[in-house]
Amino acid sequence: MAAAGTEAPTDGNDDVLRRLRTGTADEHEDVERTLDLLSPGLGRARLVEVLGRMHGFWVAAEAGLDVWAAGTPAHADEVAWPRRRRAALFAADLHALGASVTAALPQLPPVADTDHALGRLYVLEGSTLGGTFIDRHLASLPHLSDVRIRAFSPYGPETGSMWEAFRRVTRDRVAAGGNADVILDSARTTFRELATWCRPLAPARA
Repeated sequence: MAAAGTEAPTDGNDDVLRRLRTGTADEHEDVERTLDLLSPGLGRARLVEVLGRMHGFWVAAEAGLDVWAAGTPAHADEVAWPRRRRAALFAADLHALGASVTAALPQLPPVADTDHALGRLYVLEGSTLGGTFIDRHLASLPHLSDVRIRAFSPYGPETGSMWEAFRRVTRDRVAAGGNADVILDSARTTFRELATWCRPLAPARA
């Protein structure tokens, strides 16, 4: 599940989005290998397992962001936080597949401030870019033709503009004195927590 798109050069080698992309590359690849959502043999049962795990992760991740948003509503408004919530979409997809939603959740670190929030959001929001490829792949599978999965591509044609808005807020935060190191560390932590949470689903490798 890709977590960032192709970044055009903007502010030089210290650009925070470039640092995030390169600094989380290993963790990003680990998550993609674990989920294996672009496998041509992806079955309905496997998809239900993945959606269940992702639903639990998003519920926990969004709960931490809700606490941050309540304490810093102006910053939450800048990033359009309410519109970026997706846990309910994962739950709806599970129901569409005839599956139940479990209450199992990971224990994630609290979101201490806006820099930590942006690091977490980098992972959650970046996944919508790779989600467009997952969406197309799922649509090509005959055994899933009776259901429309929505959580991987929640913004539809607005995916690019929503990602660009997040990038702009993150760059503005750093330009105004935000800590790029904290944002990067938070993104790495979020990726690692996601990979760990989904590890039971990792496909066997020869």
